[in-house]
Amino acid sequence: MHLTTTRARPRLGERVTATLTRDPTTAPHATRKDAVLAAVLAALAAVLAAFTDTLRHPDALGWTLLLAAHVPLVWRRRRPLLVLAAVVVLVIPYHALDNNHGAPVPASLVALYTVTVTQRPARSILVGVAGLALSVTVMFTFGDHKQLPDLVRTYGWVLAVLFIGIDVRYYRQYVASLVERAERAERTREEEARRRVAEERLRIARDLHDLLAHTITLIGVQTSVAAHVLSADPERLDRETIAKALDDIADTCRTARGELRTTLEVLREQGAAAGEARGPLPGLDGVPDLVEAARLAGARVTQTVRTGDATPPAVGAAAYRIVQEALTNAVRHAGAEPAVRVEVYEEQGALRLAVTDDGAGTDAAGGAGGGGFGLVGMRERARSVGGTLDAGPRAGGGFEVTAVLPLRGALEGAG
Repeated sequence: MHLTTTRARPRLGERVTATLTRDPTTAPHATRKDAVLAAVLAALAAVLAAFTDTLRHPDALGWTLLLAAHVPLVWRRRRPLLVLAAVVVLVIPYHALDNNHGAPVPASLVALYTVTVTQRPARSILVGVAGLALSVTVMFTFGDHKQLPDLVRTYGWVLAVLFIGIDVRYYRQYVASLVERAERAERTREEEARRRVAEERLRIARDLHDLLAHTITLIGVQTSVAAHVLSADPERLDRETIAKALDDIADTCRTARGELRTTLEVLREQGAAAGEARGPLPGLDGVPDLVEAARLAGARVTQTVRTGDATPPAVGAAAYRIVQEALTNAVRHAGAEPAVRVEVYEEQGALRLAVTDDGAGTDAAGGAGGGGFGLVGMRERARSVGGTLDAGPRAGGGFEVTAVLPLRGALEGAG
């Protein structure tokens, strides 16, 4: 069984609107349509010349001029001014021979309308005035002055066509501006969507880096401790120390697995579901856990955390990730059992934090910058909430990371 779908034909009003709003120079099959129009207008002119104003039937030359005046209309969209000029050149001797004056009027009006909808208004008005002056000159030179009322009536139609064409031109320009504005808005929405996707990918990359780098570092240190205990004195195994190291590794893996599951759920979900799957952001209340994990890895960490209850979640999450990365770098690069100090406090409308160690500062800098993304990620975390971050070796040895995260701007952004 074959299903066939038929496209609904547009209504008459829709077709008329499309014709009015479409640029005539870009219409499909323009030459063929204009050829048909020229033939229809020529037939109409022949009927008017044969059955109206029987006192002025065209002679052979008049018929030739009348029918020839319709031929240029085939190319009216390509060369509107040239076509109008050709029609006028053929119509003037036709009228001068005192033939039927109403027969060539439709073709002349079509040529004039084409000029008004394709040319600038000033040029169209100039063409209309020039045509009026030429008609008056021809009438007073070759015609009868009694035909002046007919000329005025005819030129009433000319002025009507002139202003209708100008109005249609302005309407087409207005529709084109609306279409362009809509397309520009659509491009802006697409660019905004791409920007948000890029930002989300960057955020996920930062989360994965912070999570995996911290977890792998802790597991590596804890595994080294267990390996050292096993190899130091194989005959006198410290089973309690080995069991504790293995338990610490298991706890670290469980914590990392939970955070990794949350991050992957964000990747699977879209829209509002993504925000729900992400869960609560890590905050300053998780700093003690980071400190304890660093201590288990062998670092001698002291902490000072003095914050209020109104810390925005985004600022708290940024501070948490910065402290996490700084402690990871200290454990990884500062040597054996480094002394690390963590300070987090609020001052002058900003959350300030500092993580310092007494280890090999140059190694820490090299480890963070030598092909890694640690320092880059910390600076991006700080910039994401409008803050700043500085990191580098200390004058007296060791490495220092300091950051200033404004609270006021983050609160306003959250609002």
